[in-house]
Amino acid sequence: MKRHLALAVSAAFVLATSAWAADATVTLAAASGSKAAGTINFTKADGGLHVTGDVTGLTPGEHGFHLHEKGDCSAPDATSAGDHWNPGKQAHGAPTAAAHHAGDLGNITADASGKAHVDTTVKGIGLDGETSVIGHAVIVHGKADDLKTQPSGAAGPRVACGVVASAGAVSH
Repeated sequence: MKRHLALAVSAAFVLATSAWAADATVTLAAASGSKAAGTINFTKADGGLHVTGDVTGLTPGEHGFHLHEKGDCSAPDATSAGDHWNPGKQAHGAPTAAAHHAGDLGNITADASGKAHVDTTVKGIGLDGETSVIGHAVIVHGKADDLKTQPSGAAGPRVACGVVASAGAVSH
């Protein structure tokens, strides 16, 4: 009886952890006095992650969208999140460029009402191992990322911040 219970518990753990490894999410909260907020989801895709979600409270136009090295949004201006996540020690660039930070997600575009919808697939990042986005901060910046200025794309202040967590364990 104990053996059957142990097997059932082990099977439940495997199912639960494999489900958690399939998705991650982040709840974005305002930083730097902005009104930005939103939710971003990460789902496994071929060779990377499918990134979807919505951000509100932005100024109309493009905004830099990055993963930062630390999962810390405690500073009012979100500088506690550190620099762009760059485990490969690459130059900053577009997420489609041959050389770019793992955290370079490009830009999102807010409409006239300040809402931006995200729907992109980013190669080279994942939900486990060295490429895992879990535990890193997602930052939305006040200006567009020019995709070339080193080391961060001259994207301006950090207007939203949240920490990526396994689905079901959301934090910000």
